[in-house]
Amino acid sequence: MKRLILIVGPTASGKSDYAIGVAKQYGSPIISCDSRQIYKELKIGTAPPSEEQLREVNHYFIFSHSIHDYYTAGKYELEAMELMERLYREHETLVMVGGSGLYADAVCYGIDDFPPADMDLREELTARVKEEGGVEALRQELKILDRESYDTIDIANPQRIVRALEVTLSTGKKFSSFKSFRKKEREFEIERIVLSLPREELYERINQRVDKMMEQGLLKEVESMLPFRNCPALKTVGYKELFDYFDGTASLDEAVSMIKQNTRRYAKRQITWFNKKASN
Repeated sequence: MKRLILIVGPTASGKSDYAIGVAKQYGSPIISCDSRQIYKELKIGTAPPSEEQLREVNHYFIFSHSIHDYYTAGKYELEAMELMERLYREHETLVMVGGSGLYADAVCYGIDDFPPADMDLREELTARVKEEGGVEALRQELKILDRESYDTIDIANPQRIVRALEVTLSTGKKFSSFKSFRKKEREFEIERIVLSLPREELYERINQRVDKMMEQGLLKEVESMLPFRNCPALKTVGYKELFDYFDGTASLDEAVSMIKQNTRRYAKRQITWFNKKASN
């Protein structure tokens, strides 16, 4: 029977090293399910596997796409399933690792078929977030137009709010109406491993990782991304805070402190997501 060993957990929990050990045990490559490590331009801020780790085991979906590509969890599902079909011809067990719950779910359960992106409307809504000093106005608009989506999506995430409104406004149908909530059948068994650490230890590892990324040249990497800062791939922790530094709205120390704080918050959301899935 085909098997997928899915290794998930919060950022900085040691997933890469653990996955390499498991992959070597089964002679499997590693399939990443990280929504940011796929981008080849982001070598530091996404904390991808090191060059040494990439040499130890063959990795897929690491530095495989560009920040200029329009990429979604739905596209990831299609590409990952096609890849896995090929790999299962040579391997009975495959190893997948990452911290993006939506990408992991795309492989395990499938993604509903949503309408294609309306990029003009998306840009208009994204501009409103900036012009109106935050996402609150869009949240309230979504609450009126599609209360179910408002109650179920991560309303702290501007991209989720923008996408839900984009679909609702462009189609005239509620974003929630496109969700079937039907689990797709898979031809492989899934063994889910959730890594965890004591909260204080995890937070200390996150702080140390941010310091290390700064030493490795994260500031210079972010500076090189300034012309492309409106790309969805760059609306992520580690980049948006340093954009504030380059805008002059935060000192470097403040920006680094915010990266650490926002990464800890992200890790907390990851823990909640994966624990919920583990209990289902």
